Amino acid sequence: MKDDGKQRRLPTQTLARVAVFAALIAVLGLPGQLTVFGNVVPITLQTLGVMLAGAILGSWRAALAVLVLLVLVAVGLPLLAGGRGGLGVFVGPSAGYLAGWLFGAAATGWLVERAGRDPGLISLFVACVVGGIGVVYLFGVPVQSMITGVSLGQAAWLSLGFLPGDLIKAVLAAAVVRGTQRAYPDAVPAVHAERMRAARER
Repeated sequence: MKDDGKQRRLPTQTLARVAVFAALIAVLGLPGQLTVFGNVVPITLQTLGVMLAGAILGSWRAALAVLVLLVLVAVGLPLLAGGRGGLGVFVGPSAGYLAGWLFGAAATGWLVERAGRDPGLISLFVACVVGGIGVVYLFGVPVQSMITGVSLGQAAWLSLGFLPGDLIKAVLAAAVVRGTQRAYPDAVPAVHAERMRAARER
């Protein structure tokens, strides 16, 4: 019976962490959105939440947090920046970037998991850049090109307007995550995963 109780608590802890970061990404949409250089895809703070989720939760939990958010958006909740929600956003110019959030969060987490029990600031920054920027753009740019009818090169050129802000978000995310992991070592995805495995084996 004791072991059964532990098995029940672990999923609850995971669900709580996932819910917190889904909510965080939603809250980061409250300041609104900004469009620059005529780009129909807006700039938002929500990619900062995607980076934070990946670096703190690890790969699959971060992806689950983003998935929860996107499901809530799909059913009509206005959780995207600018109060957007509903199925329409998944066929609009931002659709690829939304899909990119899912895979970008997972990629960020995957890289941080492999950075060891004490990932440094540079490792965290690289993970946020690769996952939170590179992977997101990899999905977002081609879909934007397809939906809007602009060339792939033009869509890529327009996406450069996001880059300065996204790099700042990556620096900020790395700093926040580094501080969090120093204060709470269990927040390191690799350490958290080890503790979860150990708890299941007991």
